Amino acid sequence: MRISSVILLVVSALFSLPAAAADKAAVEKQFRAWIAKDLSPEAEKSGVSKQTITAAFDGVTLNWDLPDLVPPGEKPKGEQKQSQAEFSSPASYFSEKRLQGLAASGRTLAATHAATLKKIERTYGVPGSVVLAIWGRESGFGRAAIPYSAIEVLATKAFMSTRKDLFRRELIAALHIIDGGDVKAGEMKGSWAGAMGQPQFLPTSYLKYAADFDGDGHRNIWTSVPDSLASIANYLAKKGWKADRDWGFEVTIPAGVSCAQEGPDLAKPLGDWGKLGIKRITGKAFPSNEAKAESMMLLPAGRHGPEFIVSPNFYVIKEYNNSDLYALFIGNLADRIAFGSGPFKAEWGSVGKMLRSDVLAMQKALVAKGYDVGKVDGLPGYKTRRSLGDWQQKNGLQPSCYPDESLKSALR
Repeated sequence: MRISSVILLVVSALFSLPAAAADKAAVEKQFRAWIAKDLSPEAEKSGVSKQTITAAFDGVTLNWDLPDLVPPGEKPKGEQKQSQAEFSSPASYFSEKRLQGLAASGRTLAATHAATLKKIERTYGVPGSVVLAIWGRESGFGRAAIPYSAIEVLATKAFMSTRKDLFRRELIAALHIIDGGDVKAGEMKGSWAGAMGQPQFLPTSYLKYAADFDGDGHRNIWTSVPDSLASIANYLAKKGWKADRDWGFEVTIPAGVSCAQEGPDLAKPLGDWGKLGIKRITGKAFPSNEAKAESMMLLPAGRHGPEFIVSPNFYVIKEYNNSDLYALFIGNLADRIAFGSGPFKAEWGSVGKMLRSDVLAMQKALVAKGYDVGKVDGLPGYKTRRSLGDWQQKNGLQPSCYPDESLKSALR
């Protein structure tokens, strides 16, 4: 009986392995049919040649190792509770070791590519230090391995991810890039999320912002440094970069000045912020040419961390990656490259390691009380932060302008 049981288990295992393989094989077959009957006709209709489509998908299979995949017939996994850098440990985002390394490389490369960067500054009005900072952050100055086939990643995600429509648009845009002759499908390398080359552009961004700066007739963000740097600058310029403005300044905000005044919709002339007693933390005066220029308060961790007055250029950097911490990282790194400066002076304090679900509950409670928190998504953006500060002040609490454990029970 024991021998029979063992044999039965072995036979069952042998049959279960091909079943899993057969399931994947069936999905791969659906994938090929989807390319032929669904995706390809749409791409052709948008102007991509049949020859390009055939060549681009030659040998392409699904990449089953990518995240957020939902194979046909399956349901998306339930949203997990999560903790985000913006409200768990902002300090870890600003690794001093990493920033020092990037700054040292950035200063060396600033000298190496000085002529190209000067030409870029004249052409686009964007400082070379900012371009270098983004280049360093996105791809380690072009040294990071970018191993994935962009077509494979985009096709996989367009066929079976949680954001099919987004990746379908990007996939068709990628086919247009290949059809235009700038790059062959096999050379179109990207990240696991579909962002391509040294600037980490999605294909739609490539079509809008990629630049041929080395004059070879091709926009090459994979191996051409001039094209990569100019493409980053062109992106920022077209998003509204102001050539005569800094990105922002770390400041000290007096305790008597409400922290519930941040956000681009509450901009004031820089001089007006100064009249409230807000000063640069370095002790230096604000640049005189910016005194009348619109500027905004920014407290990414509320009163628990560094405080800033930023220019519209800060929000242009956020167009590259919609995160306050990302834009601050780029601004700080650019300053290190350009001026040899160091970390922010104020410490990033503890913000309670709030879960996204906790912040979401607070947002819903604030909305019920009539506050505008922006998007109710569990992310503490500036509208959520200032709404919290306003509510704290009205309820006799010391405004922190940031969600923390003590507010979970109070905000109900």
